[in-house]
Amino acid sequence: MKLIITITLLLFVLSLVAQDFQGKATYKTHRKNSFKIKSINGSSSNDKFQKEMEEKMKKMFQKTYTLNFTKQESIYKQEATLKTPQPQAGGINVLSFGGGGNNSILYKNSKEKTYVHQTDIMGKAFLIKDKLKQLDWELTSETKNIGIYTCYKAVYSVAVDKVRMKMVNNELKQTKEKVNKTTTAWFTMQIPVSNGPDSFGGLPGLILEINDGSLTIVCTEVILNPKEKIFIEIPKKGKKVNQRKFDEIQEEKSKEMMERFRSKRGTSKGNTIEINFGG
Repeated sequence: MKLIITITLLLFVLSLVAQDFQGKATYKTHRKNSFKIKSINGSSSNDKFQKEMEEKMKKMFQKTYTLNFTKQESIYKQEATLKTPQPQAGGINVLSFGGGGNNSILYKNSKEKTYVHQTDIMGKAFLIKDKLKQLDWELTSETKNIGIYTCYKAVYSVAVDKVRMKMVNNELKQTKEKVNKTTTAWFTMQIPVSNGPDSFGGLPGLILEINDGSLTIVCTEVILNPKEKIFIEIPKKGKKVNQRKFDEIQEEKSKEMMERFRSKRGTSKGNTIEINFGG
């Protein structure tokens, strides 16, 4: 009850103290990969290849992002990095088919409850325009410190599709199942904006840490009211689609990726290659 009263009071003063409030937050991300190669005949060469692929994909998913935010708007994008060759292991390219990389820009508007996401799939630019999801957060009284900020824990669970694609003896097989995913957020009411990294938000303070089982995002630095004014510009490049259409295209491209992998691996027998999406 004490937590609920505190949050209610803070929500009331948001409109008073955050009229010109703005800032910049830096986040580090890490995602567990689910690329697996299983050898039917127990060949040890696949163990080495598996480890090489895991290490390459681990590095590919370790990124740094910045969130520039005002009271109602924000831009979330990856920090610029030098373009490097696609990771390889065993002569196979690791294809990035939905991350967007340096070209990914996410704009959110909490007042209008909309977002615009500029991203790409295998080099083709898309501009996703849709409504922000209203996450059913459950607030708790559990706290911890992240840097100088006192953070409260919030969680929500949702059923999602988990897609498994398997290449067994050069035959592509796909299965889909519903799984329950729980996301844990740590937010601070010392920074009075209902925002966070990536698509997360909807809490009475800035989210500084997120974990959903496979994805971890942690804030490493916050600069409030910087001397240079922050300008939020809505991204405009790419083919306009909604989120549902983009997800369909991404699933189709993932199948193409598996087919490319199959052609590069040749017609060798005795291997199972598995990639998981979602969940």
